[in-house]
Amino acid sequence: MLADLNRLARRILLLMARGAISLVDDTKSVQTLQVRLNALELLPDVPRYAEFGFTSNPPDGTQALVAFKNGDRNDGFVIATSNAKYRMTGLASGEVAIHDSRGQSVYLTESGIVINGGGNPITLTNASKVRAETPRLECTGDIVDHCDTTGRAMSADRLIFDGHHHLVKNVQGGGSNIVSEVPTEQE
Repeated sequence: MLADLNRLARRILLLMARGAISLVDDTKSVQTLQVRLNALELLPDVPRYAEFGFTSNPPDGTQALVAFKNGDRNDGFVIATSNAKYRMTGLASGEVAIHDSRGQSVYLTESGIVINGGGNPITLTNASKVRAETPRLECTGDIVDHCDTTGRAMSADRLIFDGHHHLVKNVQGGGSNIVSEVPTEQE
């Protein structure tokens, strides 16, 4: 009876372990990791389970929480990963963020959503349209029309607009109304 209890206690102790990721294989439908649990224990091809809709490729040294079915060290799977070096800190209660190791993030704050490109471009693709319903849209740089072809910035359009004029024929004085002609000036 005591031997059975000792065996059960060992299995319970072996149900969970914490280790460091040393290699990631992200080429298959289930990501597998190489996890070092201690100086003597290196587990190859440990499947990693993540929440649906979220995926990542954790950098080397990321901590992994490994669960083992029935305490069997040959039947483990990663259920969580964490990397203190890159973790965003200072979030208020109820706030959420997704981030990477390069400083890019989407941060859902109390006061609004903050998207940080980490110095990289932000690209929207495969959208049928982009709609902004806001009373005010602020841009600190130039807005460019047809940017990948022959487009120009709105600041260049503003120079053309501010400098253009229309020829008004048959000017009359007093309370007369004259409608200008369509501009013939080239852009």
